[in-house]
Amino acid sequence: MGKRLEGKVAIVTGAGRGIGRGEALLLAEEGAKVVVNDLGGSVGGEGADARPAEEVANEIKALGGEAVANFDSVATMEGGENIVKTAIEAFGGLDILINNAGILRDRMVFNMTEEEWDQVIDVHLKGHFTTTKYAGIIFRQQRSGRIVNTGSSSGLGNMGQANYAAAKEGIVGLTRTCALDLGRYGVTVNAIRPAAGTRLTLSPEMEQARQRRLAARGEEAEETEQTPADAEARLDAMRPELIAPLVVYLCTDAAQNVNGRDFSVGGNEVSLMTKVTREISLIREGGWDLDALDRVFPNAIGRFVENPAQIQ
Repeated sequence: MGKRLEGKVAIVTGAGRGIGRGEALLLAEEGAKVVVNDLGGSVGGEGADARPAEEVANEIKALGGEAVANFDSVATMEGGENIVKTAIEAFGGLDILINNAGILRDRMVFNMTEEEWDQVIDVHLKGHFTTTKYAGIIFRQQRSGRIVNTGSSSGLGNMGQANYAAAKEGIVGLTRTCALDLGRYGVTVNAIRPAAGTRLTLSPEMEQARQRRLAARGEEAEETEQTPADAEARLDAMRPELIAPLVVYLCTDAAQNVNGRDFSVGGNEVSLMTKVTREISLIREGGWDLDALDRVFPNAIGRFVENPAQIQ
């Protein structure tokens, strides 16, 4: 076991499987005591099952670490508070919060129901707030702490995922603001956009969304036939465990000056994402009217932009 996080206490939400499981295991390997949170619901958020969280907690303990399972839902304020209370009651403190829990309810926006919208926003976006609020109280008082949130490249736009994309990009905005709110107290708040093979990303819904994106671009669907060796190599390159090293690094003292940023991570690559900034500016004394924009826009800003979903 490593010593980078010796004596620290960490929470990982959605830690019963996939990316969260890998994060919990590596945190424990580096010496942290871990609250393994997972409601144990389906990909769509239905039901509950204590076994995933219990299995990961038991796995950590079998390897010589310390862990406790928690089954609260991040989608409620009570659940978020209880998750933080579990850390305090089990280990006497809290130093690290990894927000990872999530579900999928994919549908084209014109077919999406209010329930499908609300459930995804509640688990992802509100679910980051409920834990961050209560962890933030502790971190502010002790003037230290690490928070790593889980966004997604889908937040940049992904057909059939209006709810998920809105939640995930909202998480990045939440991250940047919490970094300002808590940074003065020695707390860092960062986000990742993971690319990994999990039950969410390898779901039939995600494959259908990928095929729709290809069709929208006028491209033919890729051949699905591949050898077992090809499939195994693809899955190995996208192992969820490959996300954990960056997340754990951001929780160490070495990353104390990294705050308010988001990273793309997956396979062999770690990338720092750019902050949104003005790309091109038009300035006109007295402001712009419609005639002036009609005259200037097409050959200024207009020539640098294109419709990503142009009708063929």
